[in-house]
Amino acid sequence: MSLFWRIYLLNAVVLVAATISLVFGPASVSAQPVFAEIVVVVLGLAALLALDGVLFRIGLAPLRRLSRAMTSVDLLRPVPRPVDAGGGDVAEVIRTFNTMIDRLESERGRSAARALSAQEAERRRIAQELHDEVGQTLTAVLLDLKRVADRAPDHVRAELREVQETTRGSLDEIRRIAHRLRPGVLTELGLPSALRVLTGDTAERTGLQIDYTCSPDLPQLGTETELVVYRVAQEALTNITRHARAERVMLSLEHTPTRVELRIRDDGVGMAGAAEGAGLQGMRERALLIGARLTIGTPPTGHGTDIHLEVPVDPQTTGAA
Repeated sequence: MSLFWRIYLLNAVVLVAATISLVFGPASVSAQPVFAEIVVVVLGLAALLALDGVLFRIGLAPLRRLSRAMTSVDLLRPVPRPVDAGGGDVAEVIRTFNTMIDRLESERGRSAARALSAQEAERRRIAQELHDEVGQTLTAVLLDLKRVADRAPDHVRAELREVQETTRGSLDEIRRIAHRLRPGVLTELGLPSALRVLTGDTAERTGLQIDYTCSPDLPQLGTETELVVYRVAQEALTNITRHARAERVMLSLEHTPTRVELRIRDDGVGMAGAAEGAGLQGMRERALLIGARLTIGTPPTGHGTDIHLEVPVDPQTTGAA
């Protein structure tokens, strides 16, 4: 039924009810209405308006559901689509809206995939340049400093040794940056080992106590999926070290017959109603690329942040990663 006929028939029901009440009801109005007649008319009008409101609320309920769905749409957080039950204009509007959201999510997914692919390529390029250009230059500087220090007077040699240590520290930091930009261990040893190295480096660098656990029987994951899981864990640890003021972090990688679950919990200050920044939004975009579900909440302890990534896997998949 079209929206026009829906509204028309709802009003027709009200008018027919009013007509039947006037024809067959005991109420009547004199040329000079008395108080009792006015009361009857007012009560009748109130009853008709109430009936009209109830019928319209029932008839336009699908539009209200569509309106709530429109206000809650977030392409980074997919929600169930409104049901296009029945037929007519309202159902057609709901189907059109659902189709539009599907298309927007698909287009956003493709554009996010291109952007993240370009980002990973740029990270690899920068990491390569840091390793090949800056790293080799600093290594040459270290060798020159050692050669000069060996021939320098004693009172200058101590200062040159300090410069050597500063340069060596800079070289180590550049290597750590290059490693974070391009985690070679992920390709060489797999996701569990890459996460173990990531947590170890983060704990050593920041002083955080990080407890890492991993199921021994993880199924095989694709290269893109492993990279997404690694980047989500990396971004989560980065946010914790920058903002959470936490002392302890628990990172686990477990698996069930239907999914692989990455969970990161900390005992910091939590989100506290703060808006999500670019880091968390990037995590959501990466999760959507592989059809994963990312939830961010508060642990049962009541403080800190709980990040949970659920990656669906084929139940028939066997073998360890």
